[in-house]
Amino acid sequence: MAMMEPAKRPPPPFPLTVLTGFLGAGKTTLLNRLLTEPALANTLVIINEFGEIGLDHLLVEKIDGDMVVMTSGCLCCTVRGDLSATLEDLLRRRDNNRIAPFDRVIVETTGLADPAPVLHTLMYHPYLMLRFRLDGVVTLVDALNGAAILDRHPEAVKQAAVADRLVITKTDLIETEALLIELQERLSTLNPTAVQLIAARGEATADRLLNVGLYDPDHKIPDVRRWLNAEALDSGHDHDHHAHAHDINRHDAKIRAFALRHTEPMRPAAFELFLELLRTAHGAHLLRVKGIVALSDDPARPLVIHGVQHMFHPPARLDAWPDEDHTTRIVFILYDMEPSFVEALWNGFANIAAPDAPDRAALTESPLSPSQGGLLG
Repeated sequence: MAMMEPAKRPPPPFPLTVLTGFLGAGKTTLLNRLLTEPALANTLVIINEFGEIGLDHLLVEKIDGDMVVMTSGCLCCTVRGDLSATLEDLLRRRDNNRIAPFDRVIVETTGLADPAPVLHTLMYHPYLMLRFRLDGVVTLVDALNGAAILDRHPEAVKQAAVADRLVITKTDLIETEALLIELQERLSTLNPTAVQLIAARGEATADRLLNVGLYDPDHKIPDVRRWLNAEALDSGHDHDHHAHAHDINRHDAKIRAFALRHTEPMRPAAFELFLELLRTAHGAHLLRVKGIVALSDDPARPLVIHGVQHMFHPPARLDAWPDEDHTTRIVFILYDMEPSFVEALWNGFANIAAPDAPDRAALTESPLSPSQGGLLG
């Protein structure tokens, strides 16, 4: 009598960490640094982008379709729709040996993402909860703009409240230690159990951010459980819930997100003036600016720009384009400003003729322009 083969057991669940934080808090910067640590070898990174132009995955490393193989040996993919469908597809690929094996997953959310739909998917999806173990939520908070962001944007409050680890960034840019202490106290009220780490002090390391234990919303303020319960009720509705959760333009009537694309390289001086005028005169409306720009002095080496409100990182030249598309692509997320204004300003500096719009000379020769040391300088 033939003996029955024992039932095949499913593999142990993969640890999964959610990396979140408001626009410009430094998620991609932290992620790039963490991926150099040996503890994150064989890690799959999911970058949740929005809109018709995604850039975050290009600023990580080399792309192959929707899959990215990074120099660290990690894999990456992008998602603009349903997170559960993306995770299920990745599991099928791994089980069928169609992608390199991975041992850990990090999901980086968009800066305006409500974390509740993401956590509900990972904690209560019948199949995903068997294959993944929610290993913690890491939230980045910008010390320079954090208090104002928490005042203005409920998504930022949720991101801080659900975290297991709160990483405070840009502390080197604030004027006094008292501002940091005030922010830390506010975060402690929102999330008494989260460990607070200061990025500038080197505290946000893989060993302190990963393997924090199975995520438990009952250790958070009562609002966290209420948000997850609300997701449970809403997930039964007949619509693409997770795509809705990441539609930036639905979060706030004053928030507008759009992507600018330009096919011709721009003169460096014209681009510098465009960025300076936008930053100095309208910085308060710039929730996020992130782009890859072709300049006429060296079109083969694009310029990468990052900015939040009035604060922009020094632009950096890449050695080569990260994909086959060599056009300028800039993503703007604006607060209380129309995209048409930014587009018109860009067209003026790019010498794209338009009726009733200033050209480059009108913009740069005005006594109010930064180049003339005027009121905007």
